[in-house]
Amino acid sequence: MSTLPVVAAVDGSDDSWRALDWAVEAARRRGAPLRVAHVRQYAVWTPPGGPVVMPPPPDGDPVLADARARLEGRAGPTGTEYVGLDGAPGALLPGLGAEAELLVLGSRGRGGFARLLLGSNGMSAARDAECPVVIVPRPDRDVDGPEQEPGPRVVVGLHVDSPDEAALAFAFTEASLREARLQVVAAYPWPVQTWAAPGELQAPPVDQDVVERETRTLAEGFLAAHRDRHPGVRVEPWPVPGDAAAHLVAASKDAALVVVGRHRRRLLAPARMLGSVTHAVLLHAASPVAVVPPAPAEERDAS
Repeated sequence: MSTLPVVAAVDGSDDSWRALDWAVEAARRRGAPLRVAHVRQYAVWTPPGGPVVMPPPPDGDPVLADARARLEGRAGPTGTEYVGLDGAPGALLPGLGAEAELLVLGSRGRGGFARLLLGSNGMSAARDAECPVVIVPRPDRDVDGPEQEPGPRVVVGLHVDSPDEAALAFAFTEASLREARLQVVAAYPWPVQTWAAPGELQAPPVDQDVVERETRTLAEGFLAAHRDRHPGVRVEPWPVPGDAAAHLVAASKDAALVVVGRHRRRLLAPARMLGSVTHAVLLHAASPVAVVPPAPAEERDAS
């Protein structure tokens, strides 16, 4: 049982209600309390002679009132708290993750452009929050993916040259909580081409089957400790050639969750970043996506 809450950020949009529904189930599975948060953004400036818009009192927040009504009578978390904050959502939402087990948002809120795949607030939270952030997409996202065995499935990306232990640990825990199998996408670059002379490429000196076997062997090694901690999780390593983001997006079809790591800070790039693979998965995956920040020790080692 967790004492840290699962935080659902709501703003009254359909996207945020989907995020709230997802967060309720996540809190229930973890035995964690639920915190429903609404960041109210009000303009400071008003035109001369115009009415001054003031934030409503916390107990008069219509968005939180709607959230209460939606959850009334539902079997869910051990306790639910409603929090109203005033300010810029992009600045305040990441801070909600400082004392949370999970921060859950919809892919877009009330603002932004209609065709936007992921709102700026979701992007900021995924990049800056201290806890894992789950982005729940709209149900109309459609991707082409391979046929999968029926049953609940969690997907995680694994870079065998630089494994993300925090993302793997989160994915194993999530699969265990859901009694789901874990599909581990380990992409390797292929075809590999080498330069023979200026303007000339030659075939790689190594066979693709050899690269795939080595990728699988490395993946199994990184997964071993996590398997020991979660013996009930059925793990499916999936070494695949080519672009990791494309394979993760394809695997998101009918998946319960896709787990990716946040880019670790480097000495020459100290700012927090999402990374190109994580960014692409957030924009295009059909399932909810969990972005997991690196463990503090991993960030120290990387820098």
